[in-house]
Amino acid sequence: MDAQKYPFAIRLIGFDAEDSAHIGGLLELAPAAGPSYFCLLDESLQEPDFYIANGEDLKSLARLAALNPGPLQPALLVGVAPVELPFPRMARPFAAAQLYRLLAELVDERADAMAGITARGLPSVPERRRRERLDFDLTDPGEYEKMRRAPPTGAVLIVDRGCALRDHVVQLLSPRKLSIEWTDSAPMAVRLCDETPVSLVLINTSTPGIDPYALCGAIKALAGATRIAVVLLVGGSFAFDSARARSAGIRGVLDKPVADRHLSAALKKLLSLPT
Repeated sequence: MDAQKYPFAIRLIGFDAEDSAHIGGLLELAPAAGPSYFCLLDESLQEPDFYIANGEDLKSLARLAALNPGPLQPALLVGVAPVELPFPRMARPFAAAQLYRLLAELVDERADAMAGITARGLPSVPERRRRERLDFDLTDPGEYEKMRRAPPTGAVLIVDRGCALRDHVVQLLSPRKLSIEWTDSAPMAVRLCDETPVSLVLINTSTPGIDPYALCGAIKALAGATRIAVVLLVGGSFAFDSARARSAGIRGVLDKPVADRHLSAALKKLLSLPT
């Protein structure tokens, strides 16, 4: 799957809906001869390749600093920042040519950094902490012990129109010897979750006849299903509804097309597997 030309995933930080839509539209129109890009949904579990942040907003800059962008996940600021930061900047109003040029430069810098890290046998992107590290942590250690849970041990269930994705996930996770199941039927998916141990359900939203929100709700209504993680694979044509997703109990989404490195990293994290 990595042989295909995958677009670079971009996380937008601190923009309102109008600016986000405008930047997303510019990225979709990137010259075909160069790199292509797309914006991650807010609920996406995928690690971004780049960050584009609102440089005029202090909260956005604080969030960006907490994410610790680096050579493998570089950042681009938009607007005049109130503080000096070591990131390239793009002035307002948004200029398509400037955006494409700056991102192309970051692509080249990222490729050089990736090559160097790969040559040294180091991990490409460090795993994000689930909670922020406290400078002075006075929490009773017993509280952290209470939060610890045993890793999930059930199967991965893939809901899709065909079994090609299932076969591909088997290859990605082959050393782990996990059970990877497949169905194209919502009732069968609920039945499998009810009768067999399942840790993760991956629903391709383009599967005919499947309402992903209703399916997730039915799975979550089962006894003992609270720890089943339900994740959606969504494409650009799917109108993702954040409110319905939260109500149904969906853990998050992965944006299609998803490169193998992102799919593998997300699956390992959801299944608490070592990278």
